[in-house]
Amino acid sequence: MNVTRRTLLGTMAAGFAASCGFEAAAEGDWPSRLVRLISPYGAGGSNDISLRILAEQFGRSFNQQFIVENRPGAGTRIANEMVARAAPDGYTFLYAAAPYATAEALFGKLKYERKDLQPVAMAVMAPLFLIANAKAGVTSLQELIARGKSQPDGLTFASPGAGSQPHLAAELWLRDAGVKGLNVQYRGDAMAYTELLAGRVDATLTAISTALPHIQSGDFRVLGVASAERSAIYPDAPTLREQGFPNVVASGWFGFMAPSATAQPIVGRMEEEIIRALSDSEVKQKLLAQGLEARPGTAADLGKFVDDETRKWGDLIRAAGLKGE
Repeated sequence: MNVTRRTLLGTMAAGFAASCGFEAAAEGDWPSRLVRLISPYGAGGSNDISLRILAEQFGRSFNQQFIVENRPGAGTRIANEMVARAAPDGYTFLYAAAPYATAEALFGKLKYERKDLQPVAMAVMAPLFLIANAKAGVTSLQELIARGKSQPDGLTFASPGAGSQPHLAAELWLRDAGVKGLNVQYRGDAMAYTELLAGRVDATLTAISTALPHIQSGDFRVLGVASAERSAIYPDAPTLREQGFPNVVASGWFGFMAPSATAQPIVGRMEEEIIRALSDSEVKQKLLAQGLEARPGTAADLGKFVDDETRKWGDLIRAAGLKGE
């Protein structure tokens, strides 16, 4: 069979037009089936709970099922890589967390690159509160600093894992406070709290929701919060900025990302829905009850935030010689 150049070009053009038509139809119909939201942590934590709150809202708005799929492990890298390699069809999104911005500095070359994922929208902040054992006699941040300077080995901080946001925030604060210190790593907040209650460590930086029972019982005392402004979650806590540490701003955070080739109309629709859902008063209250703050932002907002976080914590990680486990 003879195929002329004109015939071949016509066939290619028809195929291209058909593919474009299919893509446009797919975007217009989106979502026409179940959408997966990938959590980089296990069930029950603040990342998982807040994502389920939002998934419910998305399901109502789009009249389609949005499910949370937990892919914990490797400091969120398992989930990050999974979504980076997923089909860019708008049916898989990553609920990225703070370690996304520190992974390369902590672990070196990754199995994915940041260019493999594109920001969709900023979502939630988890303020970190500086907490001490109330029975240790420390009633203020200045007293904690004085305690550290009076002890040969300085202060001992409990952190829920090497390279975690509480670990990095504690390293930054110790450096800026001019206090020697040791960060002791535990597997999660529960073990860190046990050591703090026993008086074997001096302090910890943590999301307040899990520490609240110990605060209410009088066992823990809140000395400050590492957010840029006072938190509505616990407004009595002064910021570390207010107390003389303008550089110590750190929070857990969550934001949505998609495979980099995902069509912009789909990304745009998802961005709008995330911002709308997080502006809902009921959603805000549900998040506050979990010790979280709704922080809706555009894809551009999230992109800039991640760039800033990557630079800030990367500098600290390299200066301190920290390595992930």
